[in-house]
Amino acid sequence: MDEVDRHLLALLQQDATTSYAALGQAVGLSAGATHDRVRKLRERGVIRRTTIDVDPAALGRGVLAFVMVDSSQWVGDSGDRFAAIPEIQEAHVIAGSASVLVKVRTATTEQLQDVLRRLYAIDGVSGTQATVVLETFFERPVAP
Repeated sequence: MDEVDRHLLALLQQDATTSYAALGQAVGLSAGATHDRVRKLRERGVIRRTTIDVDPAALGRGVLAFVMVDSSQWVGDSGDRFAAIPEIQEAHVIAGSASVLVKVRTATTEQLQDVLRRLYAIDGVSGTQATVVLETFFERPVAP
């Protein structure tokens, strides 16, 4: 990956709807050459998907919490069980005092409590520690 690819990635992270002509103009390539570069980035798995950034509060999901999940056994093979809980946006197997870290968005703290109950239904889950976010300073994509 060269500097042109990195610049294209940065531009696409800002606005994934930018035309190949506009992207090409920004990096000094034709629209066709830019299309080929972006296609190759997709084929190599550098670009995993194209999406939009939606304000969770506008959808009634204003409560954000990070939950450390403790376990009494290995839960690293339980990704599908975590994914089955729609309020969980991310789930990561981690090293440290907990086994899994999940990012949860709900409308209310009562709904967060329900998510915690459903986490306990996953085999091996023995405890949780939730941290509710009061304010987010920023979130940023991975810099290319």
